[in-house]
Amino acid sequence: MNGFNTIRYDKDGGIAKLTLNRPDVLNAVNLRMRDELWDAFRAFRDDPDARVLVLRGEGSAFSAGADISDFGTAPSLIEARRARHERDLWDLLLHLPKPTIAAVHGYSLGAGCEMALLCDLRVAAEDARLGLPEVGLGYIPSAGGTQTLPRTIPPGVAMHMIQSGEPVDAREAYRLKLVHRVVARDTLEDAAMSWARLLVGSNPRALAFAKGAVVRGLDLPLAEGLALEERLWQRLRTSLS
Repeated sequence: MNGFNTIRYDKDGGIAKLTLNRPDVLNAVNLRMRDELWDAFRAFRDDPDARVLVLRGEGSAFSAGADISDFGTAPSLIEARRARHERDLWDLLLHLPKPTIAAVHGYSLGAGCEMALLCDLRVAAEDARLGLPEVGLGYIPSAGGTQTLPRTIPPGVAMHMIQSGEPVDAREAYRLKLVHRVVARDTLEDAAMSWARLLVGSNPRALAFAKGAVVRGLDLPLAEGLALEERLWQRLRTSLS
């Protein structure tokens, strides 16, 4: 897929690889990158040949977060809010109906950490540092971090990370179950691709339904979540018969 400036998007068999590509600023997320991520996520969603997404960062970091040099550059606050409402990038990533894997190394801060949290699986290099420093900069996490982090690790630990802004290293992130695996830096891509190849071999409809049951069910009472699971199972069974 051509024409991008801040990211790279390519496919290897059924695996789509999306690389954040602003290494000179530690892959900070600016307005152009948001627009290009929007296009790439939708391209992945709508491509029947793309079965799994691996999200990674070029250079020495996954992403250091939002590019603060963009703050205040929108034509108006109203226009900025309208754009975020009409193009909810983070909701799009969360609800992609296919597996997503974040391969995290170096700094994964702010929006970078939140992007990884919105992926289904996270593998981290030993040099990874994950955190949400926004409060210390005078604002709050706004790419889902206040909601995804306490749904991933103990809420009290999440509260401390959000309020203090202190990052955790890869080993602590693994202990907290913030990441699923820690590997040597030079094996990070191989580890992510190994997971991706495993998932490519699974039934894509079953993967989509299982993911939908988990993501949607987290916001439901248990009885309603179980009912959702039953409906999805019945739909899947019908499609297989």
